[in-house]
Parts: sequence; structure tokens; C-alpha cells
Amino acid sequence: MGRIFEVRKHTMFARWDRMAKQFTRIGKEIAIAVKAGGPDPNTNPALRRCYQNAKSVNMPKDRVDAAVKRAMGKDMANYEEVLFEGYAPHGVAILVETATDNNTRTVANIRSHFNKGNGNLGTSGSVSFQFKKMGVFKLKPEGLSQEDLELELIDYGLEEMGEGTGENNEPVLVLRVAFNDFGNMQKALESKNITPISAESEWIPVTTVELPENQAQEVLKLVDKIEQDDDVQKVFHNLQ
Repeated sequence: MGRIFEVRKHTMFARWDRMAKQFTRIGKEIAIAVKAGGPDPNTNPALRRCYQNAKSVNMPKDRVDAAVKRAMGKDMANYEEVLFEGYAPHGVAILVETATDNNTRTVANIRSHFNKGNGNLGTSGSVSFQFKKMGVFKLKPEGLSQEDLELELIDYGLEEMGEGTGENNEPVLVLRVAFNDFGNMQKALESKNITPISAESEWIPVTTVELPENQAQEVLKLVDKIEQDDDVQKVFHNLQ
């Protein structure tokens, strides 16, 4: 019984850590969006997207409102979005999106993670060519005709449509567009009164690397370590 309790406790703490990380990530996204386009989601598409993404990870509305209020304050940190590129062990490519108010600190930390994980931090452009930056929209499938929607959205940049799972493992419809068409797709969905569960940018690998289990675990251990860094927003890799 004690062992079962320990496992449940570990799972619970892991879930809390993940939730806290998601809230922090979205808080930074809100700060960046408000600084760039103001605090009104009706006139700021990036902030509207933040509201959707906050809802998708069950971030309480009062915390979202507080993040918007903080972003309007004079003492709010100015976050810079910086992309890091590198290789994990066994040739797996990694991209690290960060939002930082101290790039010197972030560079040192990211380099340390790569070095300790037997990887190598690369230079700009050394890895990103192996990925395609895309806008990814997740929709509730109820009441939608996938075939009709696909035909209607092709003119707005739709490249891929398929089925997937959401934050709570619920079935979702996944739409992918080239990142340059992100705004077009957001407007198209809004014009059809379709509110996405989430709308985010992702780096999709052009090709993937397949590794034996023990080597794959080395890579995932490094990815997990990088994801835990306070300045890191998202980590992408081409491990199959």
C-alpha cells in the first residue's frame, strides 16, 4: 500500500510541476503579446491566442487576468524570444524556444544542459533547416465535417488535417499551416465562429531519427532537463 501511495504522490507532483510550467510559459506569452499589441484581446490576435491556450491547460481566469495586468506594469520584465539549436547524443536535432530577460544567463544555462547531457549547442541555422515551422490549431471535432472544413480551409493555407489528442487525452482535430499563414487561418476560423482549443507554433521535423530504447532514453533525459529550465518555453526534436 505504501508503494502505491508513493507512486501516486510522485505522479501528482509531476502533474503539478507540469501545470506550473505551462502556466509560467503562457504568462510569458501574455507579457510578450501585451507589450506588442496592447491588453485588449479584441484588437490583439496574439493575446486572443494566449487566452485560448490558457484555457486549454486549465489556467484559471484570475491568473490570466493577473498576467495581463502585470504585463501592463512599468516594472514588468521585457522578455526576448530566442531560439537555440543543438544536437543531443546520437545525432538527434533539438530546437529550444526561450523567453528570457537575461540572455547571458540563458545561453550559459542551455549550454550547460547540452554539455552535461553529452550533446552540443550549435550556432544559428545549424539545426533549424531540419524542421519546418508551422502553425498548429486544435479544434473540438463535435459538429464539424472534417471533409467540408478541409475544402473550405485550403484557400487559407491549410496543409495538413488529421485527428489527435488534446491536453486531457480528448479527441481533437489538428490543423497545420505554414507559419506565414498563421494569421490567415486564425481569421478564417474566427469568421466561421470556430474557437480553437489551442493555437500555437511548432517546429515539425522534416525527417526523424530512430534509435534503440537505451539511446532514445539518453536523448529524452536531456530534453526533460532542458524543459525544466525556467527560461525555456518549448523543446522540439526529431527523435521518432
